[in-house]
Amino acid sequence: MNIYAIRAIYLFEMARTWRTLLQSIVSPVISTSLYFVVFGAAIGSRISEINGISYGAFIVPGLIMLSLLTQSISNASFGIYFPKFVGTIYELLSAPVSYIEIVIAYVGAAASKSIILGLIILATASLFVPLSIAHPFWMLVFLVLTAVTFSLFGFIIGIWAGSFEQLQFVPLLIVTPLTFLGGSFYSIDMLPPFWRAVSLFNPVVYLVSGFRWSFFGVSDVNVGISLGMTLVFLAACLTAVWWIFRTGWRIKV
Repeated sequence: MNIYAIRAIYLFEMARTWRTLLQSIVSPVISTSLYFVVFGAAIGSRISEINGISYGAFIVPGLIMLSLLTQSISNASFGIYFPKFVGTIYELLSAPVSYIEIVIAYVGAAASKSIILGLIILATASLFVPLSIAHPFWMLVFLVLTAVTFSLFGFIIGIWAGSFEQLQFVPLLIVTPLTFLGGSFYSIDMLPPFWRAVSLFNPVVYLVSGFRWSFFGVSDVNVGISLGMTLVFLAACLTAVWWIFRTGWRIKV
């Protein structure tokens, strides 16, 4: 494996983050802080606790997960789509770099950005409410697994997209609504039985529930099932990426 090629692509993608610091880091942190202030003030005044946890602290894992999912997809999809858009993808494909190395570099950079952003949001949230993490190891496991999985998903979207509009379609119209309806700001146990059953078909419920468990030791879904669902989606994304490079689907479009 060509470590130097992976390192070169990885550092190039990370350097783009520091060149666009306001857009890559500052803007998501401010947006998440506004969510926290609005939801914490408007709803927190009416809901003091959920499962024995103050509402302000309860929504922190959901807010981190919201940013983690959207930013992982956005970073990875733009990272691979832009070379297609400007035509430099041909230079990359003709270089002595394997497909595995390309995926590791682009997905690794996108996941790294998202993890850094998630930790910054966590530190910012601790300024608003007192936070304690019951299971710090599992918090990092869920953070890294989610970032890698959705960076792979974003990589797939970047290859599929034929325009900037298509690039934004899945994050804005599918992932964000699923995250809002996935228990980010409430417990699905608060829903009527029918809607709680419907919510269990939302894959984001398992991600948010597992991540929240790592903070407070409580969850809407068994933590083992949450971890299993994350690994299943990771395996599905890896299979899709393998198929794309094996068939050459849309890579040169």
